Amino acid sequence: MIPFLSFNQMNAVVKNELKDNFNAFIDKGWYILGDQVKAFEHNFANFCETKYCNGVANGLDAIIIALKALNIKEGDEVIVPSNTYIATWLAVSFVGAKPIPVEPDIRTYNINPSLIEAAITPRTKAIIPVHLYGQCCEMSVIMDIANRHGLFVIEDNAQSQGARHQGKITGSFGHINATSFYPGKNLGAYGDAGATTTNDEKLWHKINTIRNYGSNKKYFNEVKGMNSRLDELQAGFLSIKLKYLNEWSETRNAIANKYLTGLQGVGDLILPYTATDTTHVYHLFVIRTKQRDLLQQHLNNSGIGTLIHYPLPPHLQEAYRELNYKKGDFPLAEEIAETCISIPMYPGLSDEDISQVIEAIKAFYHA
Repeated sequence: MIPFLSFNQMNAVVKNELKDNFNAFIDKGWYILGDQVKAFEHNFANFCETKYCNGVANGLDAIIIALKALNIKEGDEVIVPSNTYIATWLAVSFVGAKPIPVEPDIRTYNINPSLIEAAITPRTKAIIPVHLYGQCCEMSVIMDIANRHGLFVIEDNAQSQGARHQGKITGSFGHINATSFYPGKNLGAYGDAGATTTNDEKLWHKINTIRNYGSNKKYFNEVKGMNSRLDELQAGFLSIKLKYLNEWSETRNAIANKYLTGLQGVGDLILPYTATDTTHVYHLFVIRTKQRDLLQQHLNNSGIGTLIHYPLPPHLQEAYRELNYKKGDFPLAEEIAETCISIPMYPGLSDEDISQVIEAIKAFYHA
């Protein structure tokens, strides 16, 4: 059996350090917004090549708080990808704004910059590019559009920590950037966790206030805030894992290259494509085929775990029925949802495992 995802190898690398950190955490007796959070915020800001980082409770909160810090509210519009996990849309809805979907580049699955300007209206306040599956969006073009129209940019780099565009790293382009450390992410916590990054000191201070009940001084509240603080223990664990992230990304790329070589020209498979001047950290290895459901059944029967990211795009979810979208409104997002399948991708996959996945896929088409 080859699981879709396994933490075994990564956990083995950091296990002793995690235990030492946990013991120190217990002995110190400081559990909320302590030295561990401050250290991780410093370390992750350095990793993202930004000045500031704020640890928050999860990735959804990170986007919500970023929107709040930029004063985006009811009546505003925010451009989002039509092809993304629904959290991107939910954050916009939670602050009362309206998500305005834009279709992806069918090769990279990321928001298509050439379609963004047509979606801008007098109510548009921000763009949220999502670096999907591990590949950085074409941020230079997106930032040019935002600058011309006076719009904010909030990167969602939950799936792409460490990826780059024209040499610049994700999480450093936008006015504020949001990320998740959900356990399955390339940099995963042992529970929910998230963060924002920025180069703007005023926005950093504002986020600091919002995440802590709107308070910088206990029992004195400047704004209506949230309780969304990165857990002290998770911060310590993340600092340990962060030291290995670049190495793990290299491993993911090595696995991806073996998949790309072994699956080239097989059946009707559409393999991942990496845009020029852009790098990929392969949070997911997503292939596409018109026979997706049959292929998934075959792989599952062969003892190979798979997942579909994501089976139903946000505009067709019951949660967004009030927007009155129907099937066919965003055909590229729908096509991706109907044809994509994610195969195993994580540090710890052996050459034998990779070969087994490749051979099982080939066997499906030969049959």
